[in-house]
Amino acid sequence: MVQTLIALVLASLLSLGSGLFPPSIAGVVTPSLFGALPGVAGLLAGTPPSNLGVHDGQLSPCPDSPNCVVSQNGDVDHGILPLTYQSDRNTAQEALLKVLSVVPQTQVITQTDSYIRFESRSRLLGFVDDGEFYLPEEEKIIQVRSASRLGKSDLGVNRRRIEQIRLALQDLGV
Repeated sequence: MVQTLIALVLASLLSLGSGLFPPSIAGVVTPSLFGALPGVAGLLAGTPPSNLGVHDGQLSPCPDSPNCVVSQNGDVDHGILPLTYQSDRNTAQEALLKVLSVVPQTQVITQTDSYIRFESRSRLLGFVDDGEFYLPEEEKIIQVRSASRLGKSDLGVNRRRIEQIRLALQDLGV
């Protein structure tokens, strides 16, 4: 609890600008400093939810909090369109993996013929979002789900990330 409070206070101070700190430490107190503080990065990462994956052809629904988007059975606040492709499924999956490899602070955790799970970590404090892609065998769509592990609001980060991935796949002509 104390570490979380310290991290949040430091983050607030950093957001006010380096002019707040004396010149002797202004270059030292940076966002990368948080990764060096013992326990801070791990404390804000959280643990993956147990409901990840495909269950009966469906990704898990979003929780009530506004920090999640899902393309299957999403309500007005959480719904997002699935990704579409014109190529074959293997080509679409390869393109998706290529795009994920250049999304900042993102790592593929699980990959099968029809499923990809990734984690994206925020640069400043190390908050983690869990993302999933499901490629049903007989459809030319990619179902998506992306949700923050901790907190209530993500300020639209998960939705923007999925929309950027959609645009990248379109640019690749998939």
